[in-house]
Amino acid sequence: MELQFHYFVIIFGLFYWFSNVFALHITNLNGSCFRCLCHVAGCDMSRGCSEGYCGPFFISRVYWVDAGKPTLPDDDPDRKEAFEDCARDYHCSIKIIESYMAKFGKDCNNDGVTDCFDYMLINYHGGRACSKPLMLTQSGRRWLQAYRQCRF
Repeated sequence: MELQFHYFVIIFGLFYWFSNVFALHITNLNGSCFRCLCHVAGCDMSRGCSEGYCGPFFISRVYWVDAGKPTLPDDDPDRKEAFEDCARDYHCSIKIIESYMAKFGKDCNNDGVTDCFDYMLINYHGGRACSKPLMLTQSGRRWLQAYRQCRF
């Protein structure tokens, strides 16, 4: 029995170490892509919350919930302002996007690659409807134009 407990402690310790040492990594979601996603959303670092969207990436509460409610360090996701505080913080916003893309990331335009263009489509339409074209709405056309200005 004691030997089984020691194995449990070792396995739990390795799991804890791996989960803290290796950050979430999503293919093709890198610093350049985050800067582009921010640019497309307006990237206003002083933006508060307006009409249910917050921060430089203009993240909604539903997006945050779907991402698993990431928070600032030592914050409680059930605290009323946890979403707003995280979404207004650039680095915490990135955690939200990484978690969301880990859940919903896919090849939205069927070009055989999941890349920053797909992540931009997911940010605009949401993870379940990212294959819709952007040209159908004025705001979609603005996002597409802003995306084309990005330099990778």
